[in-house]
Amino acid sequence: MSHVEPLEAAGAGRATATESASGTQALARRVEEASINAWPSTTQLVVDGWLVRFAQGFTKRANSVIPLYPGARDRAAKVRFCENLYARERLKTVFRITSIDDQDGLDDYLARRGYRCQDPTEVLYLPLSDRLPAATRPLQQYPLTTWLDVYADLSGLPAPARPLHEAILRRIPLPCCHAALGAPDEALACGLAVLEQDLVGLFDVVTRPDARRAGHGRALVTGLLHWGRRQGARTAYLQMVADNLPAAGLYRDLGFRPLYRYWYRVSG
Repeated sequence: MSHVEPLEAAGAGRATATESASGTQALARRVEEASINAWPSTTQLVVDGWLVRFAQGFTKRANSVIPLYPGARDRAAKVRFCENLYARERLKTVFRITSIDDQDGLDDYLARRGYRCQDPTEVLYLPLSDRLPAATRPLQQYPLTTWLDVYADLSGLPAPARPLHEAILRRIPLPCCHAALGAPDEALACGLAVLEQDLVGLFDVVTRPDARRAGHGRALVTGLLHWGRRQGARTAYLQMVADNLPAAGLYRDLGFRPLYRYWYRVSG
């Protein structure tokens, strides 16, 4: 018996760890799908398990190949086919690779083919428990066109990109909260929340350059989280460029945790 009991305890510990890892993996896959739905492209097609997306070059998220599940066709032939599709659009070929599952060593294959690694990004999540920080300032919700004016002003979005940005946001088929702190002509921060069942994603969070480090971003994010919870969300997620240290500090203080990573492979 002295030899059996430790083995049973160790087995239970491994099962718990395995279940935890499995739960995290399942959440990561759900969040990955939700983030794709929350930021649609204007045109897309499925190529043997790969989702190929186009939006006239506006953002890599909407203009990239996203491996969804393992396919059956030759990998090299599929890559060449995608390259030809993007060449017809006069765009570089971009693949979005995640740490959830690198199918068939695709990342290494693209690296050997000369694709550069760009924009490593952390995907963070936060359970929306009762311990969510109190909302300290009211959010103003605006119609999409008004909110786009605010976002363009705060972010410096170039005028030629505005129609493409608007086209993507209008294609979101889910409940959205287009919010800002303050009136449109004097907003201090703005952001977008997208609800999908019990998940809420935060996007396009930006603070006016001359008003940063004053708590406005924290107030905005907290308000969006409360909106999501009121709509029934139980988990929040967001995507953060890995070297954005100010944002990392904010989200860490709010309780966000790392879930998975992704990066882009861009053709030469």
